[in-house]
Amino acid sequence: MLDIKFIRENKEIVAAGARKKHTEIDLDALIALDDERKALLGEVEEMRAKQNEVSKQISTIINTEKKNELIAQMQELKDALQKKEDELKETMKKWQELMLKVPNVPDMSVPDGDSDEDNKEIKVWGDKTAFDFEPKSHIDIMTNLDMVDFERGVKVSGFRGYFLKKDGALLSYAIWNYARDFFLKKGFDPLLVPTIVRKSNLYGTGHLPNEAEDVYKTQDDDYLIGTSEISTMGYYSDEVLPKGKLPVKFLSFSPCYRREAGSHGKDTKGLIRVHEFYKLEQVILCEASHEESVKWHEWLNRNTEEFIESLGIPYHTVLNCGGDLGQGQVKKYDIELWVPMEEKYREISSASYFHDFQTRRFNIKYKDEQGKSKYAHSLNCTAIPTPRILVSLIENYQNADGTVTIPEVLRPYMGGRSTIGESVEKAKEDSEDMPSSDE
Repeated sequence: MLDIKFIRENKEIVAAGARKKHTEIDLDALIALDDERKALLGEVEEMRAKQNEVSKQISTIINTEKKNELIAQMQELKDALQKKEDELKETMKKWQELMLKVPNVPDMSVPDGDSDEDNKEIKVWGDKTAFDFEPKSHIDIMTNLDMVDFERGVKVSGFRGYFLKKDGALLSYAIWNYARDFFLKKGFDPLLVPTIVRKSNLYGTGHLPNEAEDVYKTQDDDYLIGTSEISTMGYYSDEVLPKGKLPVKFLSFSPCYRREAGSHGKDTKGLIRVHEFYKLEQVILCEASHEESVKWHEWLNRNTEEFIESLGIPYHTVLNCGGDLGQGQVKKYDIELWVPMEEKYREISSASYFHDFQTRRFNIKYKDEQGKSKYAHSLNCTAIPTPRILVSLIENYQNADGTVTIPEVLRPYMGGRSTIGESVEKAKEDSEDMPSSDE
């Protein structure tokens, strides 16, 4: 959430930022409502002060007639105050609704654009995998190697359901454990977070109200998180941190849930877009400084780039355009992995910073050297999600004989093995060597 004072003093900048994000917001209506809010608040405070003054007078008066007269006046004032407080409450509700819709101002380096198609490529790493055989999709490879079961996944869970099994499950465990070791060396504190949260946490991160259709809701009006950023940001809500504690660096892990409501008909097969997945998330709270936010933003994104490079998977990094930024994001990078069978890059990680947009909503502050309270700045970046990473990993590391080479860094987490599966030829030979049932 932006400061209303900042909005009033920089209306044209905020309006330009909203246009860049393709967000419609009537700032004139918001400012007029803010004028009304402040006027009503002044009236209410004046009436409360008068009420307190009359109460003190009543307690000191002995004359019954005079006291009854003041009590009658007090009742009139009380009724008038109640009406004015109700009016203020309704105005405050409208004001808060409009304030929650005002998007953060994007950084000047953010390019113009309508969607992810307009994001700007800023880095390419690794050569796109070339094969001297007919490659297969991750769906075919994993099905042939009994690593996944989509049919039973749909039977049990419904559309986009899946079971990871045997080496599919073990490979996921290996990625989690390797990622844990890799990122904790960067100085993060590990955190296992709740997946069921109160609605206020989604408003705090900016996922509500804009992404309401994509969020799972419980019968108790709680919500299932789509990223552990949501729970992690709520950890220090309504707290004042000592400056020496900053930066706070969490590596958060959780199951995640997304309805994919806006993706009907997209990626309906395979592991690209599923309703349930797991994610390690990097989250930082730092000092209220643009320079600090920029520094940690680059650091977070580079962490994930290094992780992907250690796996040996080709990728590129893009700078997101205005139309592909979330409500609270000032700037965002996406890392996208090469998917051979689609012949394109697919998003695996997003790194964003928000200035104090989220921390104002969560009321997370710290005290500077002068003892003054300030809202911290917040950032987050995907460390790694599963099972989506399996798509690129499996397809890029497939072999002609139907096996999959395990990246070297994951082998210690896979019992020292270097390969998943056995060759089709070997499996066929073993089958032919087996005695028949009538021998």
